[in-house]
Amino acid sequence: MTDAPIWTPTPAETAAARMTAFREALIAEGIVDARVTDAHALQRWSVAQPEAFWAAVWRAADVLADGPGPAHAPWTAVLEGGDRMAPPDPTHGPRWFTGTRLNFAEHLLRRRDDGVAIVAWNEHGAKERLSWRILARRVAKVQAALALYGVGPGHRVVGWMPNIAEAVIVMLAATALGATWSSCSPDFGTKGVLDRFGQIAPTVLVAADGYWYAGKRIDCLPRLAEIVASLPSLAATWVVPYLGSRREDIKAVVPDATMFTDVLIGSPGGTEPTFTRLPFDHPLYILYSSGTTGMPKCIVHGAGGTLLQHWKELALHTDLHADDVLFYFTTCGWMMWNWLVSGLAVGATIVLYDGAPLSPDPAILWRMAADERVNVFGTSAKYLAMLEKEGVEPTAFADLSALRAVLSTGSPLAAHSYDFVQRAIAPGTRDGRLRVSSISGGTDIVSCFALGDPTGAVYRGELQMRGLGMAVDVVDAQGTPVRGEPGELVCTAPFPSMPVGFWNDPDGGTYRGAYFEHIPGMWRHGDWAEITAHDGLVIHGRSDATLNPGGVRIGTAEIYRQVEQVPEVVESIVVEQTIGVAAGTDSRVVLFVRLRDDATLDEALRETIRRRIREHTSPHHVPRVIVAVPDIPRTISGKITELAVREVIHGRPVRNVDALANPGALDHFRDRPELAL
Repeated sequence: MTDAPIWTPTPAETAAARMTAFREALIAEGIVDARVTDAHALQRWSVAQPEAFWAAVWRAADVLADGPGPAHAPWTAVLEGGDRMAPPDPTHGPRWFTGTRLNFAEHLLRRRDDGVAIVAWNEHGAKERLSWRILARRVAKVQAALALYGVGPGHRVVGWMPNIAEAVIVMLAATALGATWSSCSPDFGTKGVLDRFGQIAPTVLVAADGYWYAGKRIDCLPRLAEIVASLPSLAATWVVPYLGSRREDIKAVVPDATMFTDVLIGSPGGTEPTFTRLPFDHPLYILYSSGTTGMPKCIVHGAGGTLLQHWKELALHTDLHADDVLFYFTTCGWMMWNWLVSGLAVGATIVLYDGAPLSPDPAILWRMAADERVNVFGTSAKYLAMLEKEGVEPTAFADLSALRAVLSTGSPLAAHSYDFVQRAIAPGTRDGRLRVSSISGGTDIVSCFALGDPTGAVYRGELQMRGLGMAVDVVDAQGTPVRGEPGELVCTAPFPSMPVGFWNDPDGGTYRGAYFEHIPGMWRHGDWAEITAHDGLVIHGRSDATLNPGGVRIGTAEIYRQVEQVPEVVESIVVEQTIGVAAGTDSRVVLFVRLRDDATLDEALRETIRRRIREHTSPHHVPRVIVAVPDIPRTISGKITELAVREVIHGRPVRNVDALANPGALDHFRDRPELAL
């Protein structure tokens, strides 16, 4: 960390930012004092005055809604029960914009012109472009087809699909009718899908016949047959012939399936969708926890809270404008897909990508960004680290003159990755400057707790600011705020995108237990974080995976940041091993590394790793044991899972290996002689 920013906005950029326009409008209206001169001051005001803030977001987003109040404020109250962070029961928690009725899809389909709404790519290049007019027409067709099965409020429509246009179309059609949408990516195995969809009893399932990944054609039809046979609630199964399967081939494996093309052709729908307006907290999405510690939790998110949060984050924190082009590398099984699709609510073009990010062409995503004139490029911290490891410099492959910002999430973005973006990507932009926004939130809130500020400086290793309207803090074990040291990331006041609840949790007990019982009265998110001198945020890792050797609590990201700088190391995972008092201490830090094919973990490399960690962190961070492994287990959404490795090295069972993308990797950690006590 340094005090010198790696990016600062020019006066012209600050003046043109939507964050500035929003703040100045509030000052002009007399809602905010003129002394609120920057985004951090605005954030403090927004937390102190949540009702005024969120009402202002509503107006800025031009929300279409009915309600008992006037057109500019059609609600009974902006917030009821604002003093209750955790609901004592399902009917007495905080409630936002009571009395209003809106439809999420209506806001994403406001445009009807011939501009481009969706571009879909895969490993073979651009596959489809949909104008706003054509998108609305296809949504209308699918909506009418869903209505034939009685789909409406109280029903679930689910997708098991790659990140293709059909997933967006069906989501919009279902939610336009008031149904609830949920999705999994096709790399989920049969049990992983049923662990999720089996809990929510969907009425219609839409799936693809397969997908492409790293040059491989992967057939999904045999798994689809197993899934359909285990979901008795299904009234219809539609199959998108993404791999070009013939109707008779699909029918031979899934006899009750209908080709998606036949759905469109046979639909009685017209050219314009209709929209059912429902209460602000009507269930819009069901997302899922990772499931690595048991059955996935089904997290229900409301339409209004999702809309307001996403609009705020995209328009104000990301500075996304109508006619901008937004890309995020994601699958339909990660909440960033939902976030990406909400770019339509801003009037932006969204770019979908299905396939591997580095194979067969390591520069494929940057060629895509050049061809589509992408303005905001979103990805994971791991992807940026891998680009650097592989020596891929995007400016050597692509014209990135349209690019203004790179966003990163999924895990903490290391300081060296900020430098990599400035060195290998920024020089290709129009003026050689590029804003890096590390953002952090999660499936639990379908949005962010901390993210970017287009009007403020970017410091390497830091998230720029806490989200507007989000009472985020860092506290110790007693719930007391701390500065200058890490602690638990919490939220101390309600916000609109808190879950409506968990599925099949009628008394709210599981919901309360997940977030509110660890530190009473506060949402405990599970991140180990620190507020910086710049009022930014550093995420040190998951708090349930922090290490505690010798009583010193250490975030795992602090170690990863250093190990990833060692050229021979591709990636790593670190856990704490309990070794008992007899060995002289209670625990020790164990580091597992995956090396380049031409590297060997000898004592010299071990010492290089230890020295790097010792010099750039502290002696407490240095692993006592370093072990090489050929693979590291990760969840289906791509996150490494320290908890699973911790269980395995202690001889305890991993409760739900189906939540892992590569469960076989756990075998590399069992019964390792290097860990014998």
